[in-house]
Amino acid sequence: MKARLAAIQKRINAAAHGCQRDPESVRLVAVSKTIPADVVRQAIEAGADILGENYVQEARDKFNLLHPYDVAWHFIGHLQSNKAKHAVRIFDLIHSVDSLKLAREIDKQARKVDKSQSILIQVNVAQEGTKSGISPSEAPALIANAAQFDHVAIKGLMTMPPFFNNPEKVRPYFATLRELSQEIEALNIPNVSMNELSMGMTGDFEAAIEEGATFVRVGTAIFGERY
Repeated sequence: MKARLAAIQKRINAAAHGCQRDPESVRLVAVSKTIPADVVRQAIEAGADILGENYVQEARDKFNLLHPYDVAWHFIGHLQSNKAKHAVRIFDLIHSVDSLKLAREIDKQARKVDKSQSILIQVNVAQEGTKSGISPSEAPALIANAAQFDHVAIKGLMTMPPFFNNPEKVRPYFATLRELSQEIEALNIPNVSMNELSMGMTGDFEAAIEEGATFVRVGTAIFGERY
């Protein structure tokens, strides 16, 4: 586990140096969905400090077992509004907000626990029917409306591009998200920062880093095939 994490970090550092970025500006999210808590514990002890989960109930079970560890918990899957109550109690960052309804419910639940919930807006850059996310053209309006909620803090954008075996085919989608982020930043919407770009997975994270990713979501290269 330690060797796998070190190998991924080495690749992150090399990609960042290759495009004149500070490697510290890119953080590794260890995607631990479906991975048993004892294996996740090994990853934490080997140096993983951000865990990415897709399912609220599964994450709750692991959180309860692993809460003594000083790690950040990120939600990267599709979040249903009726699970927002549990999500705000667990997650430091929710990557996948794609509707005003969901943002409103997160705000409501975060208010109950006196928390400012950090979120990213998920953008469906390729506008694939099988994936969640708002369209690029609708993202600025969603952000402007969600920014009015007192207990939600918008930190940036996330995308899940189409799957290709060739990272160069994915690169245009990463570039589009970065450009959209810059356009939204230029709008100077109060209570909104575009500091974070969550994009890139095991097969293409170097290209994502070159296009501006600040979070890369890697699972298989750390944990092996899914359980």
